[in-house]
Amino acid sequence: MKEISKPIRKVDDQDKIEGKVRYIADIEFEGMLFAKTLRSGRPRARIRSIEIPELPDGYFIVDANDIPGKNRVKMVINDHPFFAEGEVNYIGEPILLVVGPKKETIFEIIEKIKIRYEDLNPILTMEDAERKGKTFIDYEFTKGDPDKAFEMAEKVIEDEFRTGYQEHIYLEPQGVVGICEDGKVTIYGAMQCPYYVKGAVMEGLGWDEDRVRVVQTTTGGAFGGKEEYPSIIAGQVVVAALKTGRPVQLIFDRDEDIMVTTKRHPSVTEYRVGLDGNGRITVLDINIKLDGGAYGGLSGVVLQRALFTATGVYNIPNLRVRGSVLKTNKVPSGAFRGFGAPQAIFGIEMLMHHLAEKLGRVPLDFKMDYALKTKDTTSTGGIIRGEVKLPEIIKEVEKMSDYRRKHKESRKFRGIGLSLFLHGCGFTGKGEESIKGKVTLRKKGKDVEILTSSVEMGQGATTTLRKIVSKSLSIPITQVLYDNPDTERVPDSGPTVASRTVMIVGGLLDSAAKELRERWDEGDEIEVSKIYKHPGYIKWDDKLLKGDAYPEYSWGANVVEVEIDPITYEIEVLGIWAVYDIGVAIDERIIQGQIEGGITQGLGYATIEVMDSVDGELVQRTLTDYKIPTSMDFPKIESKLVRNPYKYGPYGAKCAGELPFVGAAPALASAVENALSVPINRIPVTPEYLLEVLSG
Repeated sequence: MKEISKPIRKVDDQDKIEGKVRYIADIEFEGMLFAKTLRSGRPRARIRSIEIPELPDGYFIVDANDIPGKNRVKMVINDHPFFAEGEVNYIGEPILLVVGPKKETIFEIIEKIKIRYEDLNPILTMEDAERKGKTFIDYEFTKGDPDKAFEMAEKVIEDEFRTGYQEHIYLEPQGVVGICEDGKVTIYGAMQCPYYVKGAVMEGLGWDEDRVRVVQTTTGGAFGGKEEYPSIIAGQVVVAALKTGRPVQLIFDRDEDIMVTTKRHPSVTEYRVGLDGNGRITVLDINIKLDGGAYGGLSGVVLQRALFTATGVYNIPNLRVRGSVLKTNKVPSGAFRGFGAPQAIFGIEMLMHHLAEKLGRVPLDFKMDYALKTKDTTSTGGIIRGEVKLPEIIKEVEKMSDYRRKHKESRKFRGIGLSLFLHGCGFTGKGEESIKGKVTLRKKGKDVEILTSSVEMGQGATTTLRKIVSKSLSIPITQVLYDNPDTERVPDSGPTVASRTVMIVGGLLDSAAKELRERWDEGDEIEVSKIYKHPGYIKWDDKLLKGDAYPEYSWGANVVEVEIDPITYEIEVLGIWAVYDIGVAIDERIIQGQIEGGITQGLGYATIEVMDSVDGELVQRTLTDYKIPTSMDFPKIESKLVRNPYKYGPYGAKCAGELPFVGAAPALASAVENALSVPINRIPVTPEYLLEVLSG
């Protein structure tokens, strides 16, 4: 068998000069076979029979009967099968693989396979799921005494906000290769979480960890879309490799990737607000409903972050926060940049904007009346311990955008909007303590190698983590090595998600590097490992959902100015201004890229990224139909960072990756409200939607 370069990241000198890397589609193994998935064409049905044509020599069918262990993918909720077992629950659910040496022949075989279904009644809307009590998970928590506060309220106002699907559109579609050799399996592929894949494959095969190896290949983007999904296809290809005795490659084309991979959860958020005689908010009742699709997967954790972010940057004394993930017969929802926070932040920011308008207040002034301060309690009763620099952030963004004057002088079809927001850094609740993320630094001569399962997926981890180690050891960055993770070489540092890589993993590397510096002269080969532990002040009750949901928060403000065509109702963004507190930037150019990319992605979510499901089937399932923004769609983004070091972060760094996304949509939607003087209660804000609300 032809081996790929070891470790994966290393390429020859000419490749380095030319800036080349090899993605999973570029890597070939001797004798490699190809695979294609046969998928369900029904949203919900029993499979009565599958008629398979006679297969040419060297071609195979791989299905649930070939799974030696559990036919369930290990996630937070372990309910998604690797292959359907007698019943399908969404259009696109995998039923079997056709595997063989020629793609054209595989496609011909798939076309000849006939499936006879017995259709069952599907659940296709969140409303239908709620009526029938179809939920994956429900949560509720309170703060203060919401019942008494509502009894005493002078006025109660209700509002509702909706958000839709969003597709990741990473540059590189999903892809893996599975190899079986010497009683072990190895999976190569584009992924965010090598140890998630390892755990899922171990359960699928029923094998011990020493028989499963996972290697991340150079990954062309992810945004959360390669967090849980690679576990599904990794399990499929290793079973195919076991059955065929050959390496098996499974790579999606773009249309398939859009049709079947997880999406951002659509949401409906309902609010009841109690006001006193002075028009001040005394109590909030919030109910967040997410569309989880056909399988639960990561949805429970996505819901938790949505609920813990439900009040945004505001301190409300009395709260009831509820939420549920609804089960529908549609493509499963899953991880996406922001992980539930974008839906919650859109809702609370628009609610505060609407309340300000009803009360005749400038939205910014009204919001600041409730802004969290140091030592305030969060919605879950945790303590805000770090310095809250929202006043400084707002002062800067006001100066950059001239927000107050423009808001006062807004005119028909031209408006300006502002959002305030925060993002909890790291995993929710006891997540980081449960993971016990571990890193190792290995000194060999003058070089030091970083051993971590954190992956580079275009966000800059290889630069940022190497810079931390380089500075802490006082050695050139060229002496710090960092290869793509291989589970046979690196410890489990936790997944590359939750904006945790720099603050959590980088903090461990900083600590390890400082110890290694003290031991530098002990010899040419030294290893130092560190395991994450929360600061001692963190208190969290998983059952009651009480305490410090996150160890620290990053903060931000966005201002967006728009002009709306009075005939077509198309939105033109005239200006974008953004200020953030991410602690300290380890690499300001990388952070600038995160800001510009996050805002652009967030504005796409708010305007043009329309994805509808009709009878359980996605309407926009190609890049012709599903539009994403380009660099030509928005003007230059003006941004600034406010320095606010976090004691336990490497060189003061907090989280940054998801923060730029969450504030863009409400800033744009409130600008549209300002321009048209009509309430905006859902995104994306399309010309069709504007015509609808203006028509009354």
